[in-house]
Amino acid sequence: MAGKLYGIGLGPGDPELMTLRAHRLVSQARVVAYPALAGGASFARAIAAAAIPADAREIVMDVPMTVERGPAQAAYDKGAAEIAQALEAGEDVVCLCEGDPFFYGSFMYIFARLADRFEVEVVPGVTSIAACAARAGLPLAARNERLTVLPGPLPEAELRARIEGAESVAIMKVGRHLAKIRGVIAALGLTGKATYVERASLPDEVVCPLAVAPDRAPYFSMILLVKGGDPWL
Repeated sequence: MAGKLYGIGLGPGDPELMTLRAHRLVSQARVVAYPALAGGASFARAIAAAAIPADAREIVMDVPMTVERGPAQAAYDKGAAEIAQALEAGEDVVCLCEGDPFFYGSFMYIFARLADRFEVEVVPGVTSIAACAARAGLPLAARNERLTVLPGPLPEAELRARIEGAESVAIMKVGRHLAKIRGVIAALGLTGKATYVERASLPDEVVCPLAVAPDRAPYFSMILLVKGGDPWL
């Protein structure tokens, strides 16, 4: 009988923001899979490190961070093949994913490769948007307000059009696109309503107005833009 694959959302980074279910499944795992920067460390593993059993077998998927999709696709192909071997041998596999597996999560690439062949359970996690809003003390949507989520790599013209027509905006994957995003927000006259959050929930987090944000941003950074006022007025 084949094993079961668990896609575990670990939350934004603070291990205490893992759900009880996620922690239990990780702590009972015999096989643990996770993505890592090619030749580097794994953020997902770092979040769950204290819960991973010392004798668990680990499957590391070295994923290169390149603009070209081919190398990353090959890494997920290889990782899915190793996970499939374990599942075919009757072993359950816990696959770690920072944030939520189905919200810009790496696990969705494994899910796409294996869900038609094996039983899969997805365990949701606290999203980075929820963590950033909480750390910034910034409610994003109330009553009938709409929240727009945008990836930073979008072209400048599309970013401008979507921000212009939105009420509240969360811009993810800021990283090397910070200067472009800053320019778009400034051109719309909205810099004063924008908050920059970096590495939310971690010891080195940064939360500040976009106007005084650093010149360089890591991949795990976000800009929250709330145009409205008090929702109760």
